[in-house]
Amino acid sequence: DIPSHLDDLPPTMLKKDYANLPIMNSIDDVVKRLLSLEMASQKEKMKVKTQQLVEKVRRSPNDNGSFEVQVAILTARIRMLEEHLQRHPKDKKNRRFMLMDLDRRRKMLGYLRRVNYGTFENTCKQLDIQYSPPQPYTRRITKRWLVKKALCIKVFQEKQKLKAAERLKQRRGWQARARAAREQQE
Repeated sequence: DIPSHLDDLPPTMLKKDYANLPIMNSIDDVVKRLLSLEMASQKEKMKVKTQQLVEKVRRSPNDNGSFEVQVAILTARIRMLEEHLQRHPKDKKNRRFMLMDLDRRRKMLGYLRRVNYGTFENTCKQLDIQYSPPQPYTRRITKRWLVKKALCIKVFQEKQKLKAAERLKQRRGWQARARAAREQQE
């Protein structure tokens, strides 16, 4: 089993709205548990996890759109979808969304790697991401493709033979004219 990334949230951690209220110290444990992240909706857990990852890579307190922050947001979403797909392996729609997010994150990391390698390394380390560059494109070789390629090569070779014969004929014509011109000069 892949470890759940939302499980590393402290279960007794209160939701953001209730954490700073002074009355929380005198409330019963059952009520605290109801107001904790343990009982929170998936959306609220996602917000907290995203916020935690964004805080790790944020350049400044006002940084909400840099590539590092966008990668952190995508990482949180990907991890949430991974957990969901472990519970619901036949959910094709969310698998597609996860693959799309993975692709977007790979592109962003590739750009970050080209532009600022230090930031790229720091982001990968902070978010615990292992980046692997995309594989170069290779064509799948099929019988049909091999036959088509062989035909194209054969056609090309025949065309070259015809051109060679045409060039030889042309060259002989030039040589004959050059000989005739030399004979007239003599």
